[in-house]
Amino acid sequence: MLKSSKYLTILGVIVALICVPTGLLAADGAMYNEDNQIEAGSMAADVLLARPLGIVATVVGFGLFVVSSPFSLAGRNAGEAWTALVTYPAKFTFARPLGEFD
Repeated sequence: MLKSSKYLTILGVIVALICVPTGLLAADGAMYNEDNQIEAGSMAADVLLARPLGIVATVVGFGLFVVSSPFSLAGRNAGEAWTALVTYPAKFTFARPLGEFD
């Protein structure tokens, strides 16, 4: 029983990591009003959902980079792996304005 609830929790986290950013990006056109200002709802979604998930994605990406580094070093693409697994999630989380999902 405990193992199945653990697997369901992990599955729920994976689904959330995939679905939430996708849904937020799909709603990109609805986030701006007539003055091209970001609405409070998109800022709240960013603070409550996207930023915490971005932090998780950055940490998980770093872990995946560490695990895959022997293979990426052998293939001479460690820089590309670092950029894809760590830099992009970190920039999404820390280097963009609040509520902007571009």
